[in-house]
Formats: sequence, C-alpha cells, structure tokens
Amino acid sequence: MASRHQARPGGSSKRPNIAAVTSDLAGVFPVFQTPFADDDSVDADVLETEIEWMYGHGIDGIVMAMVSEVIRLSDTERRELAELACQLGGPHGPVVVSVGAESTPVAVGLAQHAEEAGAAAVMAIPPMSVAVADDELLGYYRALLDAIDIPVIVQDASGYVGRPMSIRMQADLLDAYSDRVLFKPEATPIGPRLTELREATGGAARVFEGSGGISLVDSYKRGIVGTMPGAEVCWAIVALWRALAAGDQERIDAVNGPLSSLISLQTSLDSFIAVEKHLLVRQGVFASARVRGPVGYRLDPETAAEVDRLFDLLGAAAG
Repeated sequence: MASRHQARPGGSSKRPNIAAVTSDLAGVFPVFQTPFADDDSVDADVLETEIEWMYGHGIDGIVMAMVSEVIRLSDTERRELAELACQLGGPHGPVVVSVGAESTPVAVGLAQHAEEAGAAAVMAIPPMSVAVADDELLGYYRALLDAIDIPVIVQDASGYVGRPMSIRMQADLLDAYSDRVLFKPEATPIGPRLTELREATGGAARVFEGSGGISLVDSYKRGIVGTMPGAEVCWAIVALWRALAAGDQERIDAVNGPLSSLISLQTSLDSFIAVEKHLLVRQGVFASARVRGPVGYRLDPETAAEVDRLFDLLGAAAG
C-alpha cells in the first residue's frame, strides 16, 4: 500500500453506546472510491485527499463497500484499507466497513477486525457465489451480530447476488437485535419493498438508500434515515438531501433531474466505478481513473461526453 501513512487499528475494548452510535448513522454516507497507483497498490495519500474533499462538501460519514473495489483486494489489503479508512475518516465522522464474504467465518473475521480498527458499523452483503435460503442467511447475519458489538447494516445487494432477501427474514433480525440492525435494500422494486419493510417492522427499520441517488427522492418519502451514494457527486447528494429535509420542492426537482439521468448511465458495478473515477479525475481529486482488472466495462468517448454534459448540468443545478 503506497503511502506515507501507517495504517493502524484504532479500536477500543470499551463497549460502544449503541443508541448513540445508531443515531449517528444517518444522512449522506458516500462509498469512497479506492485510488490505485501505477503498480496497482492502494494510494493512501490520494485516499486521504478524497476523504477530506468529501467532508469539505458536508457529508456525514464514509463507507468502504463494493464500489471501493473490495472484492478486487487481497484479504490483507482489505484489512489495511479498512484500517486506513478508520484512521483517515474516523476523526471526521462514522466509518462503515463492508465485511460480506463467501463464508461465515471469513465475514466474522473481517467484522471483528473492522470493529478493532474503529469502525462505527459494518455492512454485509450475502455470499455472491451461491443463492441461499432464509435460514442460512439468518444464520450468517446472526453470526456477525453475535461476534461484534457495533451495528450491522444488512445489504440486500440483489443486483450482484441475484436473489432478493425476504422481508420476513430482515424483520426477524430486527426483532432479535433491535437497533443494532440497519438495512440497505437494493432489490427491485425498491420503493414498494422499502415500504413493505417499514410496515413489517412497525416503522422501526432504519434504512439507507443504496441506488446511487436515483431513488433518493422516492425513498426519502418512505422514511429512510440516510443514503449511500458514490463519492464523485457527493456535493449534489448533500444538496438534494438538505432540500428534501427542508421540503424545498423547486430545488429537489432541479437537482434530481440531472442526477437521475447521470446515475441511469451506470448499470453495473464496473460502470459505477468507471464513471465515478472519471468524475473524480475531472474534479482534480484523483490523478488517475485506474481500476484493477479484469474489468467488464470501460467508458467509451460517447458515454464519457454524455457523463460530462450531465455533470455540468448537475453542477449548475446544485450550485
């Protein structure tokens, strides 16, 4: 990992005040992009620049997750990146670390490491290589919750794993673990399923929107507590979030139009990564849009031109 920084755990053996931690898990929590140097090592100095830049735009916390390219990292790199995110982001706000894995013991190990490193919460997708029944998923998430004291965000990453989680299973987790469980539902149709989760939990489920922002306006009306977009237009998401909180419909409409059009161009994990890194380079946050290969999507000139056009419209709308 190329950097002047020395990543080190910053955890504590003191049991966290879960109610306080959970209340802090709200607002705009961008998933940071991982910058890579020419030798494919993680460039921690650029990551520091990215985190400082995001907080300069008024975000509430950061997340290390799928578009951080965690599945392209070795186990050692993944742990080092979690430590670095906590070291650099922790002084500013809560850090959420993705710990989903193909087996329960690996996920538990990553979760325990994240807690020791100082994460405020962990987030976990289900295994990606196999579709599992509700009882298996329930056991997977129970093992995570039993292994650590900090909250667990259940990410229904159906776009990656292909099978939506049942609402009943998610509600059962909340019944068993109360405010230590939060949710990031991504299964379609997002709006109706979000409402179904809300109704199944008597309104108790704390939910983060996870569509990159394209469903933020609709999801906000259904009672979400926050959103986890990409880093590249976090300033626009902050503007939209504040407009939603203020009930400023004119500003909501002005920002949501170009934002939704921009996000609609991102139809896969690799397309999200490509567009987000392209725009971080354009804004001077990254020097390179390098992605670890093999990759399934690269920006062609026509798409890049449309991305830039919509970005300009969004910048004008968001101010």
